[in-house]
Amino acid sequence: MPGFDPDAVNVPPGHFIDAVHRGGSTGLPVVRPSDGRIYATLPDGDAALVDEVVTSARRAFTTSGWPQLAPRARARILNLWADAIAADASALARLEAVGSTRPIRDVLAWDIPYTVDVIRFFAELCDKDGGAVAATASDHLGLMIHEPYGVVGAIAPWNFPLVMAIWKLAPALAAGNAVVLKPSEMTPFSVVRLAELAVGAGLPPGLFNVVQGRGATVGEAICQHPLVGKVSFTGSTRTGARIMANCALHGTKPVTLELGGKSPQVVFADVADPAVTAVTVARAIAGNAGQVCVAGSRLIVEERLAAEMTERIAAHFATLVAGPTWDADTTLPPIISEGQCGRIESLVGAALAAGGHLLAGGHRLRQPQDGAFFAPTMIDRLPPDAAVLHEEVFGPVLTVQTFRDEAEAFALAGHPTYGLAAGIHTANLDRAMRAIRAIEAGTVWVNRYGRSSDHIIPTGGFGQSGIGKDLGRQAFEASRRTKSVLMAFSA
Repeated sequence: MPGFDPDAVNVPPGHFIDAVHRGGSTGLPVVRPSDGRIYATLPDGDAALVDEVVTSARRAFTTSGWPQLAPRARARILNLWADAIAADASALARLEAVGSTRPIRDVLAWDIPYTVDVIRFFAELCDKDGGAVAATASDHLGLMIHEPYGVVGAIAPWNFPLVMAIWKLAPALAAGNAVVLKPSEMTPFSVVRLAELAVGAGLPPGLFNVVQGRGATVGEAICQHPLVGKVSFTGSTRTGARIMANCALHGTKPVTLELGGKSPQVVFADVADPAVTAVTVARAIAGNAGQVCVAGSRLIVEERLAAEMTERIAAHFATLVAGPTWDADTTLPPIISEGQCGRIESLVGAALAAGGHLLAGGHRLRQPQDGAFFAPTMIDRLPPDAAVLHEEVFGPVLTVQTFRDEAEAFALAGHPTYGLAAGIHTANLDRAMRAIRAIEAGTVWVNRYGRSSDHIIPTGGFGQSGIGKDLGRQAFEASRRTKSVLMAFSA
């Protein structure tokens, strides 16, 4: 799998509105995480531009005929879009990798095929959800008709730019909506190419607009705009709460929020193969350098297996190759920014000062490229109130706690704030079922960790990890509102 020259990648202009590229008079510097270099300038949108973009999307929704199009016709266009993305994989992968934390090998092997699959999945739902007929008196006909909201506002994060964007775009477009997407200002460009490919595949201009800028201005303006019927967001719990408040105060519009997590990986001593389990646990925290909402950041392991398990995990950490995202050999990418790397370093330092015992890592990795890299880290013997046990680190930091029986394991697995995901590792089916019931999380994986291509399974958290679901039939249904109809027959 070849690497590439980052300086040879041409980035598109910032905004994409009505199928036209737009720049701007003011710019935000965009930094490559792999080497800390400014490689582009991003136009910084404002509320006036958001009003123009949302108005454009509403006009496209009203005049293009997209929501009235026969469902299979919508599906055909979406599948053509998927075809175009697959055909453009090489160029799109470079654009995705150059300015993000996603290594080129992972983008080509996973991110782009996954993006294509998600579009195809929701395209197939276009004609599978036609409303329902209600049970009523025989002289009446009751109908529940499903209709699109109109304009969906989508705010995507930086950690998986293409994948997180498509979670929002595919169900909303398949359900007949227009979408205004604001990507992270740190990873803004690959979704512009995604929008270009959509128009080339036959999606009406204006139906998928990209507006660039900061969350505090562009993001808030999207939430507050009266023509935005629904908002979908992936990101931090703090920002999610602010978005929910904005949507409540400006139009009382529904939201889908996939937020933070502090997910446990509970390992019992009866696992079928400790070596396989150790690699699963290690990948769940080291993948994308731990910059994953569902990262398995808390290892809760049965006491008699703890020494072997942590030794095996540390051995896997040692095999990872840190490097720039454009290097084909990179398996440990950079941290998104110097500020985030400093926060990880601070949390690890505080944990060690509080008595934690370092089993692996714990330090920055110096690279020739001057990017922000952090070694995969594992810490045990932490006091119960250690911040690293409770706060989302969003980096490759794994804490270790041990237990002697199920009750203790399940108690440790709980979290007072988050409930996004959890992993259970055991060869005992009864125990696995008890764990599934006991642990409060929106997704529970058993003897694996991480999402598959089974897009029918929805994802979303409990508590402050979010509200609503991405993926699955639920995401499609959440992109539509229900109109109730009751018809009386004449005598």
